[in-house]
Amino acid sequence: MKLHGLLTAAARRHPDALAAEGPDGRLSYAELDALAEHFADALFHQGLRAGDRLVIWSYKSVQTIAVMQAALRLGAIYVPVTGSNPPARLIKIVDDARPVLVLGDEAALRRADGRDLGAKLLGFADLYPAAVPTRERPAPEGSVDEPAYILYTSGSTGAPKGVCISHRNALAFVHWAVNELAVTAEDRLANHAPFNFDLSVLDLYGAFHAGASVHLVPEEMAHAPAQLVSFLHQQRISIWYSVPSALTLMLREGGLLEGARPARLRACILAGEPFPQYCARTLHEHWPTVRLLNWYGPTETNVCTSHEITEADLVDDAPLPIGRACSGDTVTIDADPSGQGEITVSGPTVMLGYWGGRPHQGPYRTGDIGRTDARGVLHYVGRRDHMVKVRGHRIEPAEIEAVLAAHEAVAEAAVLVTGSALNARLLAVVVPLPGTPPSLLALKRHCAERLPTYMIIDRLLLRDRLPRTANGKVDRPALLAAAEGGQS
Repeated sequence: MKLHGLLTAAARRHPDALAAEGPDGRLSYAELDALAEHFADALFHQGLRAGDRLVIWSYKSVQTIAVMQAALRLGAIYVPVTGSNPPARLIKIVDDARPVLVLGDEAALRRADGRDLGAKLLGFADLYPAAVPTRERPAPEGSVDEPAYILYTSGSTGAPKGVCISHRNALAFVHWAVNELAVTAEDRLANHAPFNFDLSVLDLYGAFHAGASVHLVPEEMAHAPAQLVSFLHQQRISIWYSVPSALTLMLREGGLLEGARPARLRACILAGEPFPQYCARTLHEHWPTVRLLNWYGPTETNVCTSHEITEADLVDDAPLPIGRACSGDTVTIDADPSGQGEITVSGPTVMLGYWGGRPHQGPYRTGDIGRTDARGVLHYVGRRDHMVKVRGHRIEPAEIEAVLAAHEAVAEAAVLVTGSALNARLLAVVVPLPGTPPSLLALKRHCAERLPTYMIIDRLLLRDRLPRTANGKVDRPALLAAAEGGQS
């Protein structure tokens, strides 16, 4: 079975059950399956064939899901691009992916404003007129090892790079996750991540695998904490999956723990960046029956390690583990004498390669630094390419950030280096918890008790929140640019 077979099978088993709900309405499994079939006919009529790329430039909607499913039914490869991406970035993606079509929602068509995007541009409305009958559309051939979708991430050269994922890659993760979470047709999954972010794979395909329902968080609500908390309650979400920053905002500014626990919530999963210790401790205290899971994996591997947080993880200020290998993968550490080394992943979830480049072969070196404790549990240390040199020592800012985040007055922290050579200094940008904000002296003392002298911060900036990328991760270039004019 390929990815689109999950929806087809669910439509047979649960035709009248709610499949997906978004800003543009809600569809049962039978309705979503029928719409995907209609869109497949229409896209075939427009010239889309097996192996072709279809760029989908749109905000999240039920229609967008149907288009993604339609492309797969033709054996084509869909390329989701969030509607908030400007035309200039879209053009770079189109230039790399070389799609047959770019399909946009109404907002995208307005933003295109008639300019040449490098490929034929259609709107969703163009798919609704009568299309070629289904019987004239040949069934796609090919194996589960062929590409299903391409997710574009920021490249080190400044140009987006496309991570090419096969049906087998995605299904290995989805099968494992559905089993690990015991997802059933009674579950209601929240989709917080945009469709071009790998967290959305569980939301959509995990729901289809089990016949559950997926509820799309509108993108304008993604960083609105009070609205997210209301969404959690009103949609009766049972499984929440997001980057940690969304949940910390809900805790700090959205009143997440005020009143009763969300009635159906049974699992809360965070991935994409480190899970703050204070967040885990607070949630565990207030929601002792809700499973808290910390997942790890870059886009190139999806989730390759998992750790379920227990009381034992919360007895000290140590960063939370990222756990053990999952999804059928093997995860290793090329440890140096310090016990730390680069995290390397091999197994069924590892990408086919970057689109337009040579196929990836062998284990994938993540660029992340990790260590394994005495129990064989993996811990994330930081990024190899974030290493900096200050006062003659190589430093991983993530290690300092973890220490700062363990302070009782700190909600979030990011550590940057300002200046260079002998003038290099460690700047901590801190989002304080409600109450008395921490002082520079207090945080210096806190660091001195836990870190060597050369890793103690030099400056402190307090901010209401940290800038985020579209995927919810800390936007370090934006933070550094803003911090240059800050006061310590």
